[in-house]
Formats: sequence, C-alpha cells, structure tokens
Amino acid sequence: MVLAGVSLAREVIGPLALAAVIVIICSPLRRPFDRLGWPSWVSTSLVVALSWAVLLVLAGMLAFATAEFTQLVIAYAPDLRATADSLFEFFTSLGLSEQITDGITSILTPSQIVGYATSLGSSILGILTALFFIFAYAIFMAADAGRFARAGRSFGPSAGARVRRFANFNSNVRRYYVVNAAFGLLVAVVDGLALWALGVPAPLVWAILSFVTNFVPNIGFVLGLIPPAILALVVGGPSLMIAVIVLYSVANVLLQVLIQPKFVSDAVSLSLTLSFVSVLFWTFIIGPLGAILAIPLTLLVRALVLERDPGMSWLRWLSGDNSATEASTPRPQ
Repeated sequence: MVLAGVSLAREVIGPLALAAVIVIICSPLRRPFDRLGWPSWVSTSLVVALSWAVLLVLAGMLAFATAEFTQLVIAYAPDLRATADSLFEFFTSLGLSEQITDGITSILTPSQIVGYATSLGSSILGILTALFFIFAYAIFMAADAGRFARAGRSFGPSAGARVRRFANFNSNVRRYYVVNAAFGLLVAVVDGLALWALGVPAPLVWAILSFVTNFVPNIGFVLGLIPPAILALVVGGPSLMIAVIVLYSVANVLLQVLIQPKFVSDAVSLSLTLSFVSVLFWTFIIGPLGAILAIPLTLLVRALVLERDPGMSWLRWLSGDNSATEASTPRPQ
C-alpha cells in the first residue's frame, strides 16, 4: 500500500527525493563554517546556493543535449529514412516476416525518433517545471539539516544508534554519487574523444549522455550506447556502427562493468544483484527518475526497515552489508 501510494504520488515524491539527495551531497559544505562559529543562516545559504547550482547545471546539460539531439534528427531525416529502407530490404531477404521487419526498421524512422526526442523533451520540461518545488525543498531541507546535525547532543546516548544509522546513510549516498560522478566524467571524456576521432556527429551530446546514464547502475552503458550507434549506422554504415560499439564496449565495459561496480559496492555496501534489481524496481515505482535515485532509495529502505532490527542482520548481509556479520557476532565476555 505504501509503494502504491508512492507510485501514485511520483510527481511529488520524485522531486522530493532528488532534492533530498542533492542536499545530502552538498551538506558537508556547512561543517567548516559551523566549526568557525559562523551563524547558521550563512552555512545554510551556502548549501542552498550549491544545491541550486548543481540542479541548474544538470538541467542545462539535459536541455542542451535534447535540443541538439532533435536538431540532429531533423538534419539526418532523409538518411534515417534511407537506412530504414535498406534494412527493410535486408531483413526481407533473410526471410523475416513483414511484421517483424517493420517493427525493427520502424525504430529508425524520423517520426519515431522525433517522437522519442519529444517525449524526452517533455520529460525534461516536466523536470524543469518541478525545479520550483525542488528549489523550495532544498531550502527547507538545508535549513533542517543544521538542526538534525545536533540530534546527538539533543537526545543523548539514547538516540545514538538512530543517529549513526542515518549518518551512515548520508555518508553512503555521498560516496555513491562521488564515485559515479568520477567514473561518469572519465567515461564521458573517453566516449566523447572516441566518437570525435571516428567522425560521429555531435560527440559532446553523446558524452553528456554517457555521463548522465552512468548514474543508472548496470544498464546505463547500454542506454548511452544505442543513440550514437544508430547515428553511426546512418552516417557511416555498418562499419562505423561496429567501430562505435567496439570502442564503447572496450572502454565502458572495462570501466563501468569491471572496475566501477567494485568501487560502488565497497562505497555503499550493496550487492551487485540488488543494485541491478533496484533500478528496475524504482523505475517501475516512480518512473525514469527512479533509475538515477535507485541506490539512495534502496539504502533508505534498508536503513528504515532492516538496520533498526538486530534480528534482520542476515537480510542486511544478503543485501551486501558485510558489517551486519560483525554486528551479529557475539563479543567475548
């Protein structure tokens, strides 16, 4: 029932969760000013300003990429149509039924791709519209963050376990996004330079796409590969498309599949299987934004449901939290 309510209220819950994550990431900015004894409103204002800057940069990147992508589709509409016709003839010669062939080649029709771009643009417009609410959430959450930081002193040792639990949650969220941002930037640079060297149009757009999709665990690589691979097929034929797929696979599989999951797993203590399933689950619950917020939302559920109950240590261990075994092991008297 709770999840059904969250799904129905995704228009509110999604921006709220995004604002909370950004404030959690930016909240350490207040610590040095608090230690210096500056007024609380100063550090709160700095956290709000940094949170707004992060939001505006992300929104600007997405808006730029969407506009450029739409222009590419319009510019290469005749080539897309010609490529779709060529593929139709090729699949027909292989003996595939006309329905299957139409279904495959329809992906490359300009109207279909413009429809995807328009849908993406509408989603981004919705996010931009929700920025007002996210800005407001950020103000309130940043103001409350200073009060929450004093919870340990206010309630004493009786609240120590709860305070530590949510402090660990905040720390895990920050580590997760720091690791993903670092790898995402590296992947974006590698992909952008590779596409530029191959002569694929708009490499900056695909570099931005690689950076954004890197925040989607496990399947982000595939999401970032499909658009430039299709464009490479249109402008350079199968050989260029294969070259793009090979270069993406070498660079992204090495970084995103072999190296990054280990760092992410160590940073947030989540199993690889749970990370993958969480993307599908939270996307189903709150839509596309759930793919980016899947790990923090899963960590929050674990903190609220599993970590408060010592009898759930085996479920915590199953989720990837190795510290659960230490907590459940009896200490010698």
